[in-house]
Amino acid sequence: MTARRSRRRKSVAVFAASATLVFAPPAVAWGDAGHVIIATIAYARLTPAARRGVDALLARDADTLTPPDFASRATWADRYRDADRNGSRVQYLGTRFWHFVDIDVDRPDLDAACHGDPPLTPGTPASAGPAEACVIDKVEQFDAELRDRTLPRGERLLALKFMIHLVGDLHQPLHAATRRDHGGNDLAVRGPGGAHVIDNLHAYWDVHLVDALGGPPRTIAARMNRRIAPREAGAWAAGRPADWARESNAAARAVAYRFDAGALQRDAQGRSVVTLDAHYDARALPLVRSRLSKAGVRLAALLNAAFD
Repeated sequence: MTARRSRRRKSVAVFAASATLVFAPPAVAWGDAGHVIIATIAYARLTPAARRGVDALLARDADTLTPPDFASRATWADRYRDADRNGSRVQYLGTRFWHFVDIDVDRPDLDAACHGDPPLTPGTPASAGPAEACVIDKVEQFDAELRDRTLPRGERLLALKFMIHLVGDLHQPLHAATRRDHGGNDLAVRGPGGAHVIDNLHAYWDVHLVDALGGPPRTIAARMNRRIAPREAGAWAAGRPADWARESNAAARAVAYRFDAGALQRDAQGRSVVTLDAHYDARALPLVRSRLSKAGVRLAALLNAAFD
């Protein structure tokens, strides 16, 4: 996610007006594959009551931005955000901050990264909240809405679709960290041997490392889910979104921003460029598996608590 500045707001009516838009989005957080992996793990871990609850909400959703099943809806928030990116930009400007929390890895300040935690005014649904709200605040707000059975079904449906996605975003290390480079978006990446620039660091984590896990997303998810021990799942489910953001930030410091000596250089124009190799991937891939697995377990835990 590259854009960072806006004070625009949006309304629930905008969601209804845009529900039938269909388009091809750019690369996004974890890529579609990563979000599908997380959602597939989560859905397998829902209690019967929670599964009935989420299925009932999704069954009546006519939105065509994504297919209607739970795992496919994991990409909905990105589709929605980008639907008017080249047009009115109301949705884009109104929700782009919700996908990340830029905690500086050298001078961490969670309050500053969350724009001072702007509150929802009484009676304001989370889907119409301030544009400059971080992913931590939005997960908390949408979680509260899912727990509130008195809210209109439409708002709870929006809360569910945002939750399925944003919990995943919260676990991408570069969605909770920055080194004054917009979470690695401004840091170019060279392939092996440093021959050419292939991407930026953020996209490398969103797409390349997930693709390197091998296989279709739902197959990867099933494989990863089988390897999660019950004791691990219980420990992972503890805590709240702010704790998980700090965990992602620590992972970014320890792995995502840790380069071999000489890997980070300047190009002829003075821009930062990093050369990544097999040694970097060897450190990163176990972390990617862990972050995706934890996100799935934690998403399930939130939904189980909301619907049971």
